[in-house]
Amino acid sequence: MTGFGKSNGIFNSKKISVEIRSLNSKGLDLSMKLPSCYRELESEVRKIVAERLDRGKIDLGLFLESSGDGSYGLINKELANHYYRELKSLNEGWNEKPVDYLALVIRMPEVLNLQSFELSDEERSFILNLIESTCEILTDFRQQEGEALIKEFDFRITEIRRLLNEIPQFEGERLLTVRERITKGLSEIEGLNVDENRLEQEMIFYIEKFDISEEKMRLSNHLDYFLETAALPRSGKKLGFIAQEIGREINTLGSKSNHIEMQKRVVEMKDALEKIKEQILNTL
Repeated sequence: MTGFGKSNGIFNSKKISVEIRSLNSKGLDLSMKLPSCYRELESEVRKIVAERLDRGKIDLGLFLESSGDGSYGLINKELANHYYRELKSLNEGWNEKPVDYLALVIRMPEVLNLQSFELSDEERSFILNLIESTCEILTDFRQQEGEALIKEFDFRITEIRRLLNEIPQFEGERLLTVRERITKGLSEIEGLNVDENRLEQEMIFYIEKFDISEEKMRLSNHLDYFLETAALPRSGKKLGFIAQEIGREINTLGSKSNHIEMQKRVVEMKDALEKIKEQILNTL
């Protein structure tokens, strides 16, 4: 979801540049910095960005860097000189250090006469096309980031699958340990007569509660589904939901483990999943 794009163009001797930065965000959070003479384009710019970039914390800046014919932003020189003299007089009277008077004067009321500027259809199209081009540059940047994310997802999912495939080797030992612990505990109770048939039935019922066959199957399916979804465009939110389901199955495996080696694998799975969740935040 992160990216940067910049485009420049010249229209009737005006040098116009557009910069767009994108950071992670659950939705579209767009802030724009447009020259006053282009404020009327705000709604159209917002529509283009929403369609092209979908979501993210977007900062868009449109800058006028030069103009040769002075056809826009005409300066009221008489008023500007008046402001300059007054500001300089105050500054010197207060014995303050010299300041950038131009920056101050240019922001004073009515120094810039923007009312005389009328945005032509040609200039409107030029600017909107420039913004679309910048969005495409940012999208290309995102695409490169996305390719790196796919590799990261594949690596982490493969790691979880490897750990999942190591768990069956400990299941038999785990159930045997549970059986021996229960039997030993009962044998240490003096004067207790145990119905062996009933004990065996209860033991089977108890051990069945530790069965993790369904969890393993669902987790494996979720891992496949995650990679399939990651290959689709604009799947970040959906990947977040799938990651939640993966987490639930891993947590259930952990609660049913009762075996130190299985629990170690579960912890490593959780660590890999957390790294996946971090990257999902950067996924459209």
